[in-house]
Amino acid sequence: MRLTISLLCMAMLLISNNAMGQKIYPPKIDSSQMVTYKQVGDVELNLWIFYPDNHQPADKSPAIVFFFGGGWANGTPEQFVPHCKYLADRGMIAAVADYRVFSRHQVMIPSCVADAKSAVRWMREHAAELGIDPNRIAAGGGSAGGHLAASTALLPKFDEPEEDPGISSKPNALVLFNPALILVSPEPGDTTLHDLQKNIRNRIGPDPEGVSPYHQVKENAPPTIIFHGTKDTTVPFLTIRMFSQKMKKSGNSCIVMAYKDQTHGFFNYRRSANGPYIDTVNKMDRFLVSLGYLKAPPESSSL
Repeated sequence: MRLTISLLCMAMLLISNNAMGQKIYPPKIDSSQMVTYKQVGDVELNLWIFYPDNHQPADKSPAIVFFFGGGWANGTPEQFVPHCKYLADRGMIAAVADYRVFSRHQVMIPSCVADAKSAVRWMREHAAELGIDPNRIAAGGGSAGGHLAASTALLPKFDEPEEDPGISSKPNALVLFNPALILVSPEPGDTTLHDLQKNIRNRIGPDPEGVSPYHQVKENAPPTIIFHGTKDTTVPFLTIRMFSQKMKKSGNSCIVMAYKDQTHGFFNYRRSANGPYIDTVNKMDRFLVSLGYLKAPPESSSL
């Protein structure tokens, strides 16, 4: 698996373009299939899909779609290509999705959410031809992409009016990496999110609570796993604990995997000699096994 990523280093969820240079857009991704899931004006939004070996449409395999991070302003779908290749090797259909961002398309966060919902709906709408089980579609993402994945599951608005409302844009499970889940302070005067709110105030839209997953948590949310560093100053770890507590109070399953002293973007491929990447992917694997999306690997035995 090979990937060049601009790591999540810029303040408040922005992808850094310093160390590895400005990313070429649209990206060139070597995948099993590239499809356009949505067109807005002259902007084509693509999915890059990775299939298991010998996959057939009749297989009805579980699937997952990943959304990249970058503060809803930058970023590249390449970020989660290693995760897709791994999951395809394990038997899932895995995709990375492009969506509109501020730097390239001058859109605000509600438009990003609308694109993410369109991507999940497109995969479910085309499940039969792709060989996907429509009842086992997960959404995942990191940072702003984690926010979008959670938004597809929790936000009741932002579905495109021309799309079929009879086809759900809600995923069946969530795999989130240092996600932004609280976009507006739950209590007046709370300064926990001061920097985040200052950074996105011109892009969040007229209804901040409407695009904040924490504020939209209700019962029957999809089972969720969250990977987060305790020293994350971009998305404070406190917000993850608050979100998890609210999910559980609402009767939902929410697992938080806390990584001591790790900062924002710690999970990315090629970070820290791939140690955190390998560990988070293994835990993601076990979570998906627990849901029946993957088969447990055979246990080793000593002779």
